[in-house]
Formats: sequence, structure tokens, C-alpha cells
Amino acid sequence: MSGLILLTAGGTGGHVFPAEALAAELGRRGHALAFVTDRRGASFSGIDSYPIAGGGLAGKGLGQKARSVAGLAKGYFQARSLIKRLRPAAVIGFGGYASVPAVLAASQAGIPTALHEQNAVLGRANRLLAGRVSKIATAYAVVGKIKESWRHKVKLTGMPVRPAILALRDSSYPDASGKISILVTGGSQGARVFSDVVPDAILALPAEHRAKIKLTQQCRPEDLERVRTLYARHGVDADLKSFFDDMPARLAAAHLLICRCGASTMGELAAIGRPAILVPYLHAIDDHQTANASAFAAAGGGWLMKQGDMTPNSLAAQLSTLLAAPDRLTQAAKAAHDAGVPDAAGQLADLVEGLV
Repeated sequence: MSGLILLTAGGTGGHVFPAEALAAELGRRGHALAFVTDRRGASFSGIDSYPIAGGGLAGKGLGQKARSVAGLAKGYFQARSLIKRLRPAAVIGFGGYASVPAVLAASQAGIPTALHEQNAVLGRANRLLAGRVSKIATAYAVVGKIKESWRHKVKLTGMPVRPAILALRDSSYPDASGKISILVTGGSQGARVFSDVVPDAILALPAEHRAKIKLTQQCRPEDLERVRTLYARHGVDADLKSFFDDMPARLAAAHLLICRCGASTMGELAAIGRPAILVPYLHAIDDHQTANASAFAAAGGGWLMKQGDMTPNSLAAQLSTLLAAPDRLTQAAKAAHDAGVPDAAGQLADLVEGLV
């Protein structure tokens, strides 16, 4: 054991999940750990967690920007005090503005620091810190918004995923000769556009294709009854909920996903090896979801469909093509699996140990 390692991340799953995966690996190696996050962040079992103030800089009004800057300043002094007390051997940031104060305070204290970037575009919080840290670990081989002067720090480690997902990496791709299981998910609460477009696309399929589908769809609570009634009226085999608490198992059972393209989703698709029709969120900062989807599609693991292009007819046409040739799904599943880095947490842990 070589001293405490402090992990810090904003409270969304895309930042927290890889931090959790690294924590599990470093804990297995005997390191003492602590976690700094904002009020949204979850605590890791057995690890001391410290909430600090944070705030983004993307607000539209001057008042909102001022409050965000004040939040970051407050978080910085909280982090500086915490780091002085804990005296970590290294601080690793996973993005989100809550990570900025802790990494900045550590850097100014002369403590080794590193970042992990989960997306195919360097996030804004990580861009604020990239010039100050020793290493930048990435989930993608090509990452946008990285300055030439930072490239010597960059190392591809892949995307660490939750142990529950990684445990399913060796699960076989389901036999695609019978029913085709399609999983539709759009983030923690689903996506309205999927509730609006997917049902009409399913109903536009030829009857023989529609009969082959077993559909699992995540819907917002306000959309559930409308979508459920429509599927029931037309005899579609569909399981709908606003939240699935067994998502890893459903992901492993799926032949195809229709989904957003956030960091966690993309990492989990590659870890298990499941193909997807990828629909980037229109308002993602720096359009990073399109970059994520483009990289995954270029590797052969899926098909990019921009939200503006996703109509019932265009989605039905794509689904018909795949349902008529299930071998394409099998090939894409293999490509998705090959794009995964199963030892990403181990590679990132090696990088961290190299710092200390």
C-alpha cells in the first residue's frame, strides 16, 4: 500500500461508474481510497465519501454563471482543506465540474494528478485541468479537443465499467434465428423521442418482421400508458417500464439496442458486445454523443441515426434490413465486443500506481 488515493467525479453515472470500477480494482490491490463528489454523487461501499460544492460554467445568464463560479470557488476551498487533512498520494479526476476543485487543489499542492475522459471529446471540466495534470487516460483512441501540447500525457486505457457489467462479458450473443429481442433505453428516465417514434416504427414493419420482435422499452412515466396501449392494440410483444432494476441482464439478453450514446452506455455495449442503433442526444455538450456513436459505428458495432433523421419510416427501414439479415446483427455484436477493453480498470489502475 502506498498511501491514500483520492478519486473525484461529478455525480452523473458517466463519471461515477468508471470511478467506481477503478475504486474496486485499486481496493483489490490494497490501496486506501476516498471519493470526492457533489451532492448528486453516490457513495461507494466501504469508501469514505466527501461532498463538496461545484457548478458548471454553461449557464445562460450572468447571474447563473456568477453562482456557478461561486460554487466552484467554494468547492476549491473545501477541497484544499480536505486534501491538506487527508494528504493523498494521488488525485484522479473523472470529469464533471465537481472534479475541478479537487484536482486543482491537488495540483497546486504538488500532489500527482491524472484525468480519465470517458467520451470521444475531452469534456469541459477536463479541458480546464488538462494542462495541470500528469496523465490523461482516455476511453477512445481518438479524442477531440485535446491540444497538441497535451498529447504526450495521453494514454488509452479504455472505459472501466461496473463489475456487474464486466461479469457478463463472456455471455454468448443470443441465437438470432428466432425471436429478436430489442431493448430501447434512453438514459435513467428514458427519452420522449423514443416513445414518440419507436411505436410507429414497429407498427410500420411488415407483419412477418413485427411478429419476430420481443420488445423491451424504457419510457418516461407520463408516456407509459400511451405506449403500452398502442402496442397492446396491435399485438406487439412488449415489456415497458420507466425503470428496469435488472438492466445488465436485459442488456445481455438483447440482440439489438436503440439507445442514446452517453459514455456509460457505450462502454457497456462494448464490454458485453451488443450492437445498437445509436441516436445521439441533440443537446449534449460539444455534441460528444455523436462523436461516441461515430467511433462505435466506425468499429462496426452499430448504426448512427441522428435524431433529426429518425422518423418512423427511416427507423422501420433500418429495422427491416436487420431483421431480414440477422447475420448482420451477429457480425456487429462481434465488432462491438472486439471494441471493448475488458481490463480497462486494470490499465487505469496501473497508470495510477505509476504516479505514486
